[in-house]
Amino acid sequence: MITTMMKTIARPLAAALLAGVSLCAQAASQPIPHVFLVQNSGWMEPFYSDPKSPFKPLVAALAGSVVQPGDALVLASFNQAGEGAPSPRALLSFKAGEEPVRARVAQAIASLDTARKPGGAALADTDLGEAVRAATGQVLKGRPGIVWLVTNNRNSPNNDQATATRNREFYALIHGGDAIAKALAFPLRMPVAGKHYSANGLMVYAFAVGPQGAAALDALLASGRIARVITEPPARLKPLDRDTVRLAPRRVVNAPGVSFASDARGVLRADVAPDARTPQARIEWNLENTMYPYTISSATLSARSLLAGESRPIALDTQRVRALAPGQPAPLGSSMALPVAQIPDKWSLAALKSAGSAYVLPGRIELHLADQELALSQAFRQRMAALFPGDPLPDIFIPPARVQASTAVLPVEVRVHYGMGPLLALVGALLALLALLAAAAWAWARPRKVQVTVDEEMRTMRGRAGTTQAIHDRHGEQVAQLKTTLFGHRLIDVREGAQVRLGR
Repeated sequence: MITTMMKTIARPLAAALLAGVSLCAQAASQPIPHVFLVQNSGWMEPFYSDPKSPFKPLVAALAGSVVQPGDALVLASFNQAGEGAPSPRALLSFKAGEEPVRARVAQAIASLDTARKPGGAALADTDLGEAVRAATGQVLKGRPGIVWLVTNNRNSPNNDQATATRNREFYALIHGGDAIAKALAFPLRMPVAGKHYSANGLMVYAFAVGPQGAAALDALLASGRIARVITEPPARLKPLDRDTVRLAPRRVVNAPGVSFASDARGVLRADVAPDARTPQARIEWNLENTMYPYTISSATLSARSLLAGESRPIALDTQRVRALAPGQPAPLGSSMALPVAQIPDKWSLAALKSAGSAYVLPGRIELHLADQELALSQAFRQRMAALFPGDPLPDIFIPPARVQASTAVLPVEVRVHYGMGPLLALVGALLALLALLAAAAWAWARPRKVQVTVDEEMRTMRGRAGTTQAIHDRHGEQVAQLKTTLFGHRLIDVREGAQVRLGR
């Protein structure tokens, strides 16, 4: 059921929080909810007053692309809260269905304009941290979700001109807060001119709350739904201590029967022949920095593999990386132990069960970067200076001093390919055994004919293997017994003096 948080823009967000929380609770078993915060303080004046401004269409297009049917959405404007002027203010709250999200959001922000301070003509100030805390703490209440913050990046509560200090406080909230698990920033070129100000760029932040929110944001990036609207690569703000580099195998040297490749899931797959017993694989990698916009100025490298339940160190050709720019590959050689002792023999039950397919040993490779020193890439600095001239933001993008180590994890699957030969041989042997058992059963059950002479009278008797029959003379007296086996017949319990024998 769709919940409407308010009918007009003037209704404060505080009065609509209960509806928003209820909406998130209803969606607890549904996809991750989205909270869109759109800045409308005085610094945003050119984005609203320029008739050619693509600002509002961008917000509507982004919401329409990332919010899918079943997702909960809360849309609010924000500046800085004051007496009689709460911030953020709710504009819209609903659960996405068949009606296009883009059209609903566009309608909700169509009449949105820059806010003014109560009781005067002065334009409202900006408090980025206040808006984010309201979204994560009051709307989501710590539940998983994604908060989208659309801003010109001028953080000036109470018209504070020390925006560098205010921005540092804002980034401390991002880096130091436990609520935000992943944070991305999309700096966009958007030249606009208004009556009072002009601007060159806009910033869109994506804050993922909780591990589930981070997973949902990763899925959005992988699906390309963000890139349909925002073509610029995201700048990573958090985390900076994991998934900082990517390993891509280039070739395997001196390891007959072993090949490496990456699949579509990003898993490193090692295809191994069942008779491969090479204890070491020489692998040459491409090491790529995935932490745009940071350059890894320096870091110490170490690596290990965890395969088949065993942890083994990986010998690297170099233990140091320097000046690795975002997206830039660097060659890295290594010697990696293969779990040959754990590969099942081709006659084992595990191998026979995997005949015609692959026996999979899951594991991972961990690459650890210690004494990590990061620096903003020069290209990013230049881009930020062009989009936000005079803004001290690039200096504040420098990561916290406590982030001095990171770990990159590469999932690995060792896949052993077994042919059908052993299985076919086993099936053939089993069929032969079954045939032998069938022949034996037939021979056991088949009646056998034998001639017995009693008192010079020849008789013909029939018996199955395992049976014993009494033999009587012409007076009806038992004179012997005929025992039949798989190997023939013999007389037992022959009465003394009786004239009885096998054959004529």
